[in-house]
Formats: sequence, structure tokens, C-alpha cells
Amino acid sequence: MASDREEKKELGITVSKEENFSEWFSQVVFKAELADIRYGLQGFVVHREWGMLILRRIYEMLEKKVEKDGHLPVLFPIAIPKHFFEKEKGHVEGFAPEVFWVTKAGDDDLAEPFALRPTSETAFYSMYSLWIRSWKDLPFKRYQSRICVYRYEHTTRPFLRGREFLFFETHDAFRTHEEALEQIKRDMHILKEVAEKKLFIPFIFFRRPKWDKFAGAEDTYAADTVMPDGKVSQIGSTHDLGQRFSKAFDVTFKDKDGKDKYAYITCFGPGIWRMMAALIAIHGDDKGLVLPSSVAPYHAVIIPIYFKGKEEIVDEVATSLKGKLESAGFRVILDDDKEKTAGYKFYKWELYGVPVRIEIGPKDVERNTVVLVRRADGDRVVVSQDEVEKALKEQLLRNDEVIKERSARYHVIHEAKTLEEVKELAVKGGFIKAPFCGMGEEAESCADRLQEMTTLKVRGVPLDSEEKPSEDDRCIICGKKAKVIVYLAKAY
Repeated sequence: MASDREEKKELGITVSKEENFSEWFSQVVFKAELADIRYGLQGFVVHREWGMLILRRIYEMLEKKVEKDGHLPVLFPIAIPKHFFEKEKGHVEGFAPEVFWVTKAGDDDLAEPFALRPTSETAFYSMYSLWIRSWKDLPFKRYQSRICVYRYEHTTRPFLRGREFLFFETHDAFRTHEEALEQIKRDMHILKEVAEKKLFIPFIFFRRPKWDKFAGAEDTYAADTVMPDGKVSQIGSTHDLGQRFSKAFDVTFKDKDGKDKYAYITCFGPGIWRMMAALIAIHGDDKGLVLPSSVAPYHAVIIPIYFKGKEEIVDEVATSLKGKLESAGFRVILDDDKEKTAGYKFYKWELYGVPVRIEIGPKDVERNTVVLVRRADGDRVVVSQDEVEKALKEQLLRNDEVIKERSARYHVIHEAKTLEEVKELAVKGGFIKAPFCGMGEEAESCADRLQEMTTLKVRGVPLDSEEKPSEDDRCIICGKKAKVIVYLAKAY
């Protein structure tokens, strides 16, 4: 058998997350069988087994939340006719550089090109105009899940930016604007329930500046989290589309007063890929993934410790233990591969981030005990086999607590009053809050200048903050009296 050092080299991460985050992230994605970029087309990755098991659980949580909120599932075609895009000017201008167009079928030119879905507003609302007739049909709330969208990104990386990536979206129509705005609040709550409370990803919800809103939206609200390299990643967004798309696609209803009116529309996109990236990056360590119990494919791995002549009795107890835990509702795998050493198995399942390792050897069989080891901090406890169900539940809860406690370590917020202070803080990463001259078109030139000088972007105004600039605060770029305190950051 291979030596302990050789086994660790074969499975382990060879760089430190803190010293080389980019390479660390790439190694975890590949070695933990989350994705493989060797498909042959840039930006098109193969989602591997372990990654799909995790992603499926994220999807399931979101599906349950939106269905509880009154949404029903649908599935739309991947193909979007060109004339759909041309109906909403702001939308087509915003997405045109990213669209993949299909123009031929075999040797024949198509009568009308169609796009590979970059997002689905135009597809949904073309049908909403047929499905919605009366105020009694409203609110009309639908979603589609476990789909891919296609965007011509120049820089690509698994789970951060791709030309084909996993997607989730809701599209809702309402009788009044007030109802639409209430839905946006519920969208934010759903993202908080999943990303923050289940995945332990800290984030801030921002109202984006007017120049950075979703193409075709009245307002965009987006959630940003800080990654270990100091850049922020948008893990979800919800949009107030007003009546722009309903007017473009004739989404009307007959109201109580008998008059035809345009619906108010919202759309919500939890970032499946970006949440996966944050899950990997924020919680992982130099051994690999560290997974919360909510998304871990297995809560625990049972590893028998074999000694010559004692294999059968250890296997018997380990198999019985697996059945007992599964009957209690735990997701458990038994690694009884006798061709691999216990050390190899330890490295493997640490790399995969399984929350708890259960060790059982001949002496444990004699003593009627097992050893439980938490992935997040390596803490070990010895318990009676009769108490293993209770102990595993406790260790899973503690493992989640450790993950949650550590999750805020990158989520830093600096404060600056001048451009010089901003430049000094920019190298530290995270958010920088600073006075700015506005959030509308009048401030866009200042945002452009800021990005040119520092590569920082204006992320917006936090929705949970009422902080206002003081009378003495001046815009860090133009020097005019500040109207808002905005958050700045480098972004993916």
C-alpha cells in the first residue's frame, strides 16, 4: 500500500487558501469532483457527481421556499426568438453583447435567428400575455428550476462565471405596484432563509445604482458576499420591472372597474452557481470542502479501522450502525474499501467535506463505542454505540455552529471619507463605505472615474441601513455635497 505521505499528496490540496486562493479554489473544484473544465469549450464545464449532489440540495431548498410562497413550476424552451428581444429596448441593449445566436439548421439559414436563453423575461411574458386575462388571475407566480442559461462571457471560471451555467428564476405579475414591491421583500426573505440560514453565507442586500440595474428593470436589489480574495460576488438578485415588460408584451388584465390595465412584474434570480462558489470558498480550508449539514450529500461517513483477523467483526458492527443511523433519518455512507488505508479514507472524506467521520475499530467493538470526528474543527468525541444517534445529531449541530461562527471572517466593512483613504483600503478587500454624489444618472460619471482609478465598483446602498451622509461629507470623486453613503468593492 502507498505511504501516508503519498496518499495525502494524491488527494490533498497542495496550496494554502490564504496564500493562493485562486489555485486553492481550482484544486478543490477539481479534486473534490465538483466540476471538470476539460470539456473542450471555454466556459462550458462538466458538473461532476459530488457537485451535483450538493447543487441538487440547494435547488430543493429554493423550490420548497418559492412553492410555499405560492409559485408553481413551469419549464420554458431554451430557444428565444429574435423578435422577442426586440420588444423591450433596454433589455436587448443590455444583453446583446452576451447572446449566443443560432442562425442555421443543417445547411439551411433559419427564417428567424433565435437566442440560447441568457435569461427568460421575454420568454415568460410572451406567454403571460396569453395566460393572464382578469384581475382574478393575479397574482400570477411561476418559476423554473434546474435549467441552464447561456452568456458569452470573456473570462470564465466554474461557479463564478461561465458561458453555460445553472439557473433558477421566478417571474410574477401583480395588479398593483405595491403588491410587486411586497413580493420583492419576500424574494429577499427567501434568499436569506436559504443562503444565510442554511448555507451560512453572510451577505448584504443592496439597491443597485441606476446605471447598474438589470437590463429593462426599474430597480434592482442584489445580494453581495465577500470572498476570501477580498472581491465580492453577487449571489442573487430580485428586480422591480414595473410595467416595462407588460407594455412591451401586452401583459394586460381586466380590472375590477372593467378597464384593461398593464400588470406590474417582478423577477427573482437566486444565484445557484454563485452560492455554490461562496459555499466552497468561504467555508473551505486547506484540506478541502467544509459543508453545512443542509447540503452535505452525507451527514456522516463510517470508516472501519481494520486489523488482520478482525475485519469481519468490525464490518458487521459498522454495517449495523449504518442501518441504524439511516433508519433514524441520517444520510450515511460506509467506506469499507479494504484496498485503501484508513488514512487515505480520512483524507478523501475531509476533502469532500462530510460533516462527521465515524471511526470504529476492533477495540471500539469490544468497548461498544465509536469515535465521532467533526470536519469543521477536528474535534473528537467517544460515545457508546447505543448513544450514537443522539451524538451524531449533536455533532452535526456543533459542526454547523462552527461553520457559521467562522463565516464572517472575510465579511469586512471599511469606512473612508476621501479618495485617498479609499485607495489605501482597496488593497485590504471587502466593502468600503464612502460618501457619494448620488445613485442616479447624475453620478454615473463619478462611478466610471472611480472604477478607472481603483477598479472598485459602486455596489449600492444597503437596504438594512439608514446611514446618511453628514453635512460635511463630500463625494469622494467630484467633491460635491454627498447625497448617499454607498458601498464600494472589487467584484467578480
